[in-house]
Amino acid sequence: MEIRRTDEKHEKMKGISMLSAIRAGALTLFCSALLIGCSSGENETTAMEEQEETGLASQAAEAPAADDGKGIGPVKTVEVGESIDEALAAEGKTIFEGKCSACHQLTDQKVVGPGLAGVTERRKPEWIMNMVINPEEMTKKDPEAKKLLAEHLTQMTNQNISEADARALLEFLRQNDIKG
Repeated sequence: MEIRRTDEKHEKMKGISMLSAIRAGALTLFCSALLIGCSSGENETTAMEEQEETGLASQAAEAPAADDGKGIGPVKTVEVGESIDEALAAEGKTIFEGKCSACHQLTDQKVVGPGLAGVTERRKPEWIMNMVINPEEMTKKDPEAKKLLAEHLTQMTNQNISEADARALLEFLRQNDIKG
């Protein structure tokens, strides 16, 4: 009988120890979650406050310009002829194939960015060139570029294209739209 009591006592003690261990683990988990929750909420509040403070300054700096359909960037006017400059379009084709074709098709099919079929009919030449030269600022300030970013969810990469190369690309896109 003495052995049985010892075994029962041992089992009871074992059960209490196990219960204590579970409680301690649960308490540790609860405290950890509480600490993480408090500290992360604090950081979020601080980050949100910083965004609000700096947001006012950046909103003023990034206020959209008057939308004349020409976009934001160095190109203010572009002279395009009635006919296509074949040499300039050929140069634009080479640039397109090297820098643009990974993300854009000459059809209306989306890849990463929008398809470019009809782009010269939908957009002013200055807008197209400014988008090619200045994609980051365009997607921050130009209403149409903002819509494209929201739709395609990918910021167009700045390919460091010169104004002369952008003009060649424009001529190639014009040629594509005439053939299309």
